[in-house]
Amino acid sequence: MEKMLMKGNEALAEAAIRAGCKCFFGYPITPQTEVAAYLSRQLPKNGGVFLQAESEVAAINMVYGAAAAGVRTMTSSSSPGISLKAEGISYLCGADLPCVIINVQRGGPGLGGIQPSQADYWQATKALGHGDSRVFVYAPNSVQEMVNLVVIAFDKADEYRVPAMILADGLLGQMMEPVSFPEISANKTEKPWATDGHGNNRPHNIANSLYLKPDVLENSIWERDSRYKQMEMTETMADYYCCDDAEIVVAAYGASSRICKSAVKAARDQGIKAGLFRPVTLFPFPKNELKTACRNAKKVLTVEMSTGQMVEDVKLALECKIPVEFYGRTGGIIPTPDEVLAEIKKLNENKGE
Repeated sequence: MEKMLMKGNEALAEAAIRAGCKCFFGYPITPQTEVAAYLSRQLPKNGGVFLQAESEVAAINMVYGAAAAGVRTMTSSSSPGISLKAEGISYLCGADLPCVIINVQRGGPGLGGIQPSQADYWQATKALGHGDSRVFVYAPNSVQEMVNLVVIAFDKADEYRVPAMILADGLLGQMMEPVSFPEISANKTEKPWATDGHGNNRPHNIANSLYLKPDVLENSIWERDSRYKQMEMTETMADYYCCDDAEIVVAAYGASSRICKSAVKAARDQGIKAGLFRPVTLFPFPKNELKTACRNAKKVLTVEMSTGQMVEDVKLALECKIPVEFYGRTGGIIPTPDEVLAEIKKLNENKGE
């Protein structure tokens, strides 16, 4: 399969086109603007519609309209822009509408900075929208995986009628790597619920998240929750590295996991039994996979570009049976392999405590 050198943001935009995305609505913000720039040139050439909205709020509501019509649709932004989209995302969840949302994270809170960050984990996995709403959250750690996960995100969003988010960061969005595009079969997901014209051959379809009768609203919430539970049972994804005999397991996702893999390799070279656990789905979080990775672990180290967010899910998944420590950098500062290695050494020296 032929490979080409592409920037992360542009590669995921190309992947979206190949996955059948026909509508994109967005608003520029660093460090994800190349997603929109690429789609503005290429999406119309492939029979799609690109529209730069007047705001992030407008963009997510345009996504609602296109998704309701049964069209594969996408938006992209970066941290503060995603906050502006939060209400619209909850409306999408409430109306059971599939779409793909890209968040190429930057530092915060507020405007923060334009450097890489992983401080939107809580927002993405716990509170992306109000109400009892959840979305798929995928965390790539390479340009190639950004491509692969965009395709999966569209398919799973359609299958479960749930929005799906690609949670990347400024490092992945801006880096260039060789990438290949797999052959993608035409999407065959039937959408009998779509508001795409009925020709008097079926009842009217209505996209709606308003339920004024409490019992009707409760029933809709529990039905949706059953889909979330099914996602947790069958849709988790994770990657392991040297975990079979690992006594120190490093847990990291996205760009941080690449740094941690180098640290784990260095630790192994020094005789330390270290391993790496990388969740690919952040929701649903791969709890059982983490337990498997930590079956011989004495201690766990979670590494993030934040003050510590995923670390809470790691502790919960392990039911506090294994000590979990945290190391993080913020403000756009990326942890180095040497820094992570130093933390691994500390834990190894005290692993019996």
